[in-house]
Amino acid sequence: MAYDSSDDPSGPRPPRRPPRRLVAGVAAGLGLIALNRHLVASASAGADDPAAAPDGAGTGTGAHGVPETLPGTGRRLALTFDDGPHPAYTREILAVLRAHGVRATFFVAGENAEWQPALLRAIADEGHLIGNHTWSHPRLDRLPPADARDELARTSDAVARAVGAAPVLARAPYGAWSADTLRAARELGMAPLGWSLDTDDWARPGTTAISRTLLDGARPGAIVLAHDGGGDRTQTVAALGYCVPRLLDSGYALVLPPTG
Repeated sequence: MAYDSSDDPSGPRPPRRPPRRLVAGVAAGLGLIALNRHLVASASAGADDPAAAPDGAGTGTGAHGVPETLPGTGRRLALTFDDGPHPAYTREILAVLRAHGVRATFFVAGENAEWQPALLRAIADEGHLIGNHTWSHPRLDRLPPADARDELARTSDAVARAVGAAPVLARAPYGAWSADTLRAARELGMAPLGWSLDTDDWARPGTTAISRTLLDGARPGAIVLAHDGGGDRTQTVAALGYCVPRLLDSGYALVLPPTG
């Protein structure tokens, strides 16, 4: 028989459940403790071993010759964020980067950038790069060439109106370039940029999972893909705050990709 405390006020009470926030906080704390132990155990594993590099990092280029890693050598890593700007999450990411004195690249969607010129100026004023991520985030390789060019051109125009200069880097949504769209980007004064380390933060797998993916996958020359827009990026902000100081402590310089 199910227990009903209203039948017997003086009888035993079922155990009280801890508050949900307490349970979530304990779980998150345990996850980060486990992550710390994991990182300590693997801190030196494969850090400079080209054979251990993630997919795309061996040659440095992907389809159509789009760069996926930084040129040169040394413990350098580039953070990039797609799909913003977002009025809350982009500002929170900027605060993390500012606190540690590092710079990143923000590939903005024109439909988000158009109505937030002040936020674009904040990104640029703090020394970060603004890249072109099309107007409405379509697969460029599935559009007629004229429509694909318009997606890129409208976004470049919106950025130029806000900060006084058009983007010089572009990233196709899903990395889906074609020969025609690459030609259009170059005619608009932009070089394409891919990535070698995808944090998978778009799927919101949890702060611990994002942090582990980033810290385990960090390699000299890696270009990291994360997101500041396109959904709830609370986990991304928290993971960034956890990972940036640890990357710096491990000897990485967090740099901007070349624009030439």
